[in-house]
Amino acid sequence: MSTKTPDSGAATGGKGQLTTLTRTTVLALALLTLVFVFQNTGTVRIRLLGSDVTLPLWTALLATGLIGALCGAYAMKRRGQ
Repeated sequence: MSTKTPDSGAATGGKGQLTTLTRTTVLALALLTLVFVFQNTGTVRIRLLGSDVTLPLWTALLATGLIGALCGAYAMKRRGQ
């Protein structure tokens, strides 16, 4: 016989299930974002600080998403300090 007790939250649907749900949601949103980005393949002209750049729309969307992700990661890191 074993006196082993269940992990905290595992039997009651606590933190373990929440983490799995969060990861699944983030993965689904990331996948949808990538589908959206790569379906928009037209060319756009972007003006920023006086310069004009012509590039595929997916490149601009992907760059914007990466910049947003980096800003969010930086904010989360600062918040944890």
